Order: sequence, then structure tokens, then C-alpha cells
Amino acid sequence: MQQIQEVILNNTEASAILSVQSVQSLWSEYGGIKRYFLEGGKYKSVIVKHIQFPAKPHHPKGWSTPLSHQRKLKSYQVECQWYRHYSQYTNEHSKIPQCHQIIEEESELLLLMEDLDASGYSIRPDIESVNLIHVKTCLSWLAHFHATFMGTEPEGLWPTGSYWHLDTRPDELARMENITLKNAAKQIDDRLKNALFQTLVHGDAKLANFCFSNEVSVAAVDFQYIGKGCGMKDVAYFISSCFDEAQCETYEDELLNHYFNQLQISLDKNIDFQLVKKEWMGLYKYAWADFYRFLDGWNPGHWKMHGYSERLAQEVLDEVSIK
Repeated sequence: MQQIQEVILNNTEASAILSVQSVQSLWSEYGGIKRYFLEGGKYKSVIVKHIQFPAKPHHPKGWSTPLSHQRKLKSYQVECQWYRHYSQYTNEHSKIPQCHQIIEEESELLLLMEDLDASGYSIRPDIESVNLIHVKTCLSWLAHFHATFMGTEPEGLWPTGSYWHLDTRPDELARMENITLKNAAKQIDDRLKNALFQTLVHGDAKLANFCFSNEVSVAAVDFQYIGKGCGMKDVAYFISSCFDEAQCETYEDELLNHYFNQLQISLDKNIDFQLVKKEWMGLYKYAWADFYRFLDGWNPGHWKMHGYSERLAQEVLDEVSIK
């Protein structure tokens, strides 16, 4: 690959790279994300996401299989497709970093991107510091995003979005301890996949992938698992990343009402919002049960497998056993 420093200087018209800061390593040692501070040119700093496919993949939980490697490989290719062909349709209500340049080679990829910190999106609340306003701000982002891409076909993206999608997780399915849920996994997946109203889902919309400039202004990153799906998959997964069992119970109605209010504001008026709301409201618990299914096979005992998750999963199991 062309020297990274050369790529940066040519694209940004900077005269020099002043310093480099490591932001994070990529999952399973597939490269890293770095911040480059620049002198002169168009930007004070840029982010470089450099993916290098390892000869022997390593996974922190021991999931280094050929299927796991192929899933990660595709995820980075999907992210490139997203930035090339879809990202331009987002707006100020669903802010994302601008992608300045993409370089793809056989064994590595490079994305040269806007530095959200430099653009003012430097606040990263965690589960200890996140508040209700933060959560509603992200749900607004998701609502506008889902409205924008309602009915969009995922050409070059995942046919079904989300990193825990059943078809891509046979290893975790095989390891499940909850046999009743395991046996219902396909029915749950089918309900979500066959929903009348489909959009593009972010696919990894956890709190850690949102960057705030203040409590009511946010941008999202990491589009490796974007694809077609019911918007409730993002909503359920996001809420699960923010709140514990008691908070989920307390705020469920308030958060879902907020999301659907924002969806109504931003949805194309030719789409019947009430039909969307009716269908998706009924699928919220299915989306939660679907993620719970993944956790049961991936990391039994995970903190998200609490009573609230169990209750929703059981409600779904009761429904699918009747049909």
C-alpha cells in the first residue's frame, strides 16, 4: 500500500504530519485506528482506520474460525461500500464522519476520515455517566437514520444488518444453553426478516459508537454491520448498551415513545407512519430476544442477560409457541 503519510498529505494538502496518536486497536488484531495531527492544509487532524488482515486471526474469546474471519473481512468491505454509495444521503439529524478517501488492496484497507473530536464531537459517555437526555438524543439519531433509508435495498451491504444476525452466527447458535430459545431462533429471525417495513440498520448501534458535542448533538461511527432490517434491532440493542435491568423497565415506554415521535417527524409522508409504528412496536421484544439469543451462545452470564431481557425473551417464546 502507498505510504500512509503520503496518502494523508496528498488528500489533506497538509505540509507535514506533526504527531500520531493511537485511538484504538481493531477487534481480533485486524489493525488499528489512529489520529494524525497536521500542519497546514484543510484539516487540523484526521482519523485513519487501517485494516490489515492477519495471517492467523486471533479472537479474545477464542472464536477464531474461518467463518469468523470471513465475517470480519466482509464487514470492512461493507463499511467501504457504505461510505462510497450511501453515506451522502445522511443529514444533520444523523451526523456521521465524512470519509475523505478509501484505499482497498488485497490484504488491507484504509479509510481516511474526518476527526470527530476536532469537529467538536469529543464527549463519550459510558454506562456510568450516560443520562436520559443522551439516550434520547441517540434514539433521535436512529429514528432519522431509519426514516432516511426506509425501503432502501442493501446493495453491497449486509443482506440482513447487525453483527449478531442468526445466519452469520452458527457457532454461537450451536453453543446455546437455552434450548427453548435455540429452537425458536429461526422463528424469531423470520419475524424480523419478514417485517413489511424494512430500512437500513446501523447494526452495531451501541453507546460506545456515538460521539457527542453536547447532550443533544451526536454523531455515529462504525458502519461495518450495516444492512437491511427492522429498525427495532438498533433500538433494542442501543438501549441494552445504556441501561441496567431496572432502568430498562422504568424507561421503556418513554424511550419507545420518543423514538416513534422522532420517526414520525422524519418519515416520508407517503409512508403510513401508524402502520410502521404498529408493526415495529410489536417487534421490539423480538429484536431484544434475537440479541439475547446471540448472547446466550456467545457469552452466557453477560450482564445484559438480566431479568428484563429474560422477560421479553419469554414473552416472545410464549407467542411463537402458540403459532
